Amino acid sequence: MKIQAVRAYQVYDSRGDPTVEAVIQLTDGTVGRGIVPAGASTGAHEAKELRDGDPKRFLGRSVFRAVGHVNGELADLLIGRNVLDQPGLDASMNELDGTPDKSRLGANAILAVSLAAVQAAAALRREPLHVYLGKGRGHLLPLPEIQIFGGGKHAHGRVDVQDFMIIALGAKTFEETLEITFNVYRAAGKIMRRRGRQSGVADEGGHWPDFATNEEALGTLIEAIEAAGYTPGRDVGVSLDLAATDLYHEGRYEFGLEQRKFTTEEFIELMISWVDRFAIVSLEDPLAEDDWAGWQKIRQAIGHRCQLIGDDLFTTNVARIERGIADAAANAVLIKLNQIGTVTETLRAIEVTQAAGWLPVISARSGESEDAFIAHLAVATNAGQLKVGSFARGERTSKWNEVLRISDELGSTAEFRGAQLFLEHGISQTVPR
Repeated sequence: MKIQAVRAYQVYDSRGDPTVEAVIQLTDGTVGRGIVPAGASTGAHEAKELRDGDPKRFLGRSVFRAVGHVNGELADLLIGRNVLDQPGLDASMNELDGTPDKSRLGANAILAVSLAAVQAAAALRREPLHVYLGKGRGHLLPLPEIQIFGGGKHAHGRVDVQDFMIIALGAKTFEETLEITFNVYRAAGKIMRRRGRQSGVADEGGHWPDFATNEEALGTLIEAIEAAGYTPGRDVGVSLDLAATDLYHEGRYEFGLEQRKFTTEEFIELMISWVDRFAIVSLEDPLAEDDWAGWQKIRQAIGHRCQLIGDDLFTTNVARIERGIADAAANAVLIKLNQIGTVTETLRAIEVTQAAGWLPVISARSGESEDAFIAHLAVATNAGQLKVGSFARGERTSKWNEVLRISDELGSTAEFRGAQLFLEHGISQTVPR
């Protein structure tokens, strides 16, 4: 079926920032839509979104140029093309852009069209999106990583660590992961209210942090897990996103909250001590995006007992993922569609990660939308994990709710392996305290 029309317009993400939504209409009237998220903490090696930079309009954040590229060059390129040829559509858009980072047309323009195309194709086939994306092979419901406290750039630097999250290690079903998270999230809120420290939510829906040190936040998270009736390290594990590139300045890692500086070796030792003391089962970006030697050291030290996720390190880029695999620099990869800019390249990044025996973690961005594409992506690719933020705000719960719908659709064919995934990949999910 051929593409009849391609158009786009400016809409708004969960922070109220402008973003691009594209619409593809087929000759039979079938329609697909794609809306692009945006990150606050972005890696240097990500594909580049295009913003207008005019301070008189949306403080320079508008995306009218990217919208214009969709309505102009990209529409001219794709009208009349076969919507079922996703690799061909994506490759032709990359070729038209002509830059290695999609900076001419904008990754936000290209991704919006890529997402709209695959949505239109699934609608044309009258298949659920996860079925079309995964060619019917997707059946694994993801284990969530869910934020309890926000931090870093998601909370204006109130604490240094960007995400304090939990993983429901003891859950036997996807539904149980949400119940456990509900209990811990509410327990954390109750503790903060009791101490007079509850003051709203951060960008991704987690409680706004009000702590004197990063370790106080970790201690409070452990307290919340226990207050909810669970055993840390057995029922519930802690997952952190350090976003360490944001902490790296002039060859040192810095905690601004505590006025402390660390060499790479000292920072690794701190991470190891936290894993020992705080039931941590997963660390995302514990080191900076180009500190390859540091990543190798931390993998050697705790890669057998802790998931080490590269986000800024890899930026969903196959070449960087392949380097990380060759260097044994991590054991998991965060997957974000807008870091690479097309559906085809995202699927390839997941394939390369899984082929190496590593774990892909499908992820949202801090500037999100109501679209639940990534819930389908996680199931379609049997990725096993999904990270979308916290257990509050509609742009977050829309993803958790979509997995519940997918689970209902799959019925008895749905599988949930939960924390067993870690053991299957040589990572112990139980951390002694």
